[in-house]
Amino acid sequence: MTYEIITISGLPGSGTSTAARKLSEATGMKYLNSGDVFRSLAKEHDVSLEKFSEMAEEDPSFDQELDLRMIELAEPGTILEGRLTGQMLHKEGIESFKVWLEAPIDVRIDRIAGREGFESSDIRQQVLHREKSEFKRYKDYYNIDLGDKSIYDLVINSEKNDPEEIVNRIKEGAGIEVC
Repeated sequence: MTYEIITISGLPGSGTSTAARKLSEATGMKYLNSGDVFRSLAKEHDVSLEKFSEMAEEDPSFDQELDLRMIELAEPGTILEGRLTGQMLHKEGIESFKVWLEAPIDVRIDRIAGREGFESSDIRQQVLHREKSEFKRYKDYYNIDLGDKSIYDLVINSEKNDPEEIVNRIKEGAGIEVC
């Protein structure tokens, strides 16, 4: 079976953006990043990204709006990247190949620090706080446990696999020819 929609999810720093971008380049599939959609929703609401994030923390309807938009955008030939995209498509019964990327916390913190120009020690507490907040919000809003990977077709440790290996494993699992 060849899947026409692929979701790539994972915690911050797990490599989802890199994997999704490289998979898109390798397959020609359209790549949609939930962070980009979130930013476009902030513009639609005519507020800054920071303000929109604050609003989303106080009002679950903003997260729900993002999730509905991602579901609407899920069409054949699309790679959807985002923390909840696999979960949302699963709940909606939309057929997709769902991938979860994971890496140890120290690896993820080092990656985040590197891309944002900080020292790992300076952002460790910030990352841990964000993840704790997201785990709680997703449980409260959607009854989703981010620690439960049972809905995913493929779970890959991105510390032990380089981006090309990850792309090849996703292509193989999704039934896309591996060159």
